[in-house]
Amino acid sequence: MSPCSNLGLLFLHALPLDGSMWAAYEDLLPGSSYAPTLYGLGDTVEGWATEVLSIARNDRLIVVGCSVGGSCAIEVAAAAPERVAALVLIGTKAKHSPDPDLQAAALDLIEREGIGRAWTQYWAPLFSKSTDEKVIEAARSAALCQQSKDIAGGVTAFHSRPSRDQFVSECRIPIVVVTGEDDVAPGLKLSAELAGSAERGGLHVIPSCGHYVPLEQPNALRVILNDVVKSQA
Repeated sequence: MSPCSNLGLLFLHALPLDGSMWAAYEDLLPGSSYAPTLYGLGDTVEGWATEVLSIARNDRLIVVGCSVGGSCAIEVAAAAPERVAALVLIGTKAKHSPDPDLQAAALDLIEREGIGRAWTQYWAPLFSKSTDEKVIEAARSAALCQQSKDIAGGVTAFHSRPSRDQFVSECRIPIVVVTGEDDVAPGLKLSAELAGSAERGGLHVIPSCGHYVPLEQPNALRVILNDVVKSQA
């Protein structure tokens, strides 16, 4: 039996994308990589976590999440710490202070004007100004393939997520925090604080990159993920 045979990679996507954003990484552990689309798995990140744990068959998981996917990754670790070998949190905040006005405004915009308008308002600005326009357009096309009700559900799950800063500070699971140098949500300062609060935390800052590291700088992320896989094999 190979040392990786019982190790899996669980990828959790960002808003307003889906599991396909991880297509370039599923070869890191062939046959043991999972990239589910979270919409439809419930209306909370806790519900998503329960469902993805039933999808991933391996006993040990490296859980990789971007943005709201990172929030879900933390919930996976909270629900089943014995199964989580490591967390890779990309553009993720553990501490959450609800903003009902922002949530209501986002849901209203999606309902009235659709995902395209919401993309321009909320998600396009999260890319680095140095990111290739083709990468941004591909992400936009993927977002426009989603159903408005699914993105609205994702927005609701994101804004209703629990605050998990205490869990992260008490967690003994290795936590690799990744941020784009140009990310504004949460940004370098909060990402550094997240990594520093974890007992076994580490920080990677990716130059010329915004919020969507898996799409903007895939080669840099592959190096990080390869190292995490090797460390857990």
